[in-house]
Amino acid sequence: MSQESYDGGDLRNTGMRLKHDREWDYELDRIVDAVAKRDAETVGLQFPEGLKRRGPKVVDDLRERLGGDVTVMLSGQPCYGACDLDTYLMKRTDVFVHFGHSPMKESEKIIYVPLFSNVEVTPIIEEALGTLEGPEGSPDVGLVTTAQHMNRYGEMREFLEERGYEVHSRRGDERLTHEGQVLGCNYASADLPVDQVLYVGGGKFHPLGLAMEHPEKRVVIADPVNNVVTVADTEKFMKQRYGAVHRAMDAETWGVIFCTKIGQGRWEEAQSILADNDDAYLITMDEVTPDRLRNFDVDAYVNTGCPRITTDDGPRFHRPMLTPGEYRIATGEKPLDSLSFDTFHGTW
Repeated sequence: MSQESYDGGDLRNTGMRLKHDREWDYELDRIVDAVAKRDAETVGLQFPEGLKRRGPKVVDDLRERLGGDVTVMLSGQPCYGACDLDTYLMKRTDVFVHFGHSPMKESEKIIYVPLFSNVEVTPIIEEALGTLEGPEGSPDVGLVTTAQHMNRYGEMREFLEERGYEVHSRRGDERLTHEGQVLGCNYASADLPVDQVLYVGGGKFHPLGLAMEHPEKRVVIADPVNNVVTVADTEKFMKQRYGAVHRAMDAETWGVIFCTKIGQGRWEEAQSILADNDDAYLITMDEVTPDRLRNFDVDAYVNTGCPRITTDDGPRFHRPMLTPGEYRIATGEKPLDSLSFDTFHGTW
């Protein structure tokens, strides 16, 4: 899965500059208290891909507070979400800290530090009012954001309500921690009785998935990090996915990917495909990359792991990589016009 897909709008790796500098609260006092409470000798830290560069400085700060009797370790494993825990390191440390995501499932073993953003959100929402349907004509609006901006969700809601909007929100399902939160694989919080949804957050990956999952809704993107307002456009994405399905229609053999990451495995989905196709072969792996699949002699793949592997990195694989729904279209089980975004529900 590509790093830029999960940097939450951080465009530095693409040669573009951010409009705002961001700082995060690493909640070091909370970590130090947990170490003391558990009389811990080892601490494991896991950062998402876009924040790994900050890991050594956080270790320095913790060492200064904890002293030399506590060993602090950094996870070098890829990490793309709260579903992607380094279980090896977690089992071998007394305190395990997962940065950058809200809890997907409560655990006494894990400290989740969501790294709330310091960026102001009301200026970009005010700019987005020019793109939203006005409250006099369409007062209903759905409001969603990512974990990094959940600390300002109440502020966002109040800002819109003061300007005449009726704000709708909900907590989608057990995979989501907060009301109004969306993930790159889950947009259940946007399942609202509205025609327009305001997404406040960085990047276009989350709102693109949201627009695909809810095609009947107009999705306005208010990006407070890069200071831009746009409307989610799924046309390019849809063409890419239809192209992948068409290329796979002649496939005779299939590799069925089952991801072994703790929160990304859909075993029943994989088993369902295998039960109906004698020419399908189960391939288990933790990190799904083009290089790891290159030596398998199959015509196409169907990914039952994280949907973003297919949607974000699909073109990088040497054979068509489909979602389970796209697989059923390619094999004739479902019609072409049933193509939809693959979402992930449940935890582990």
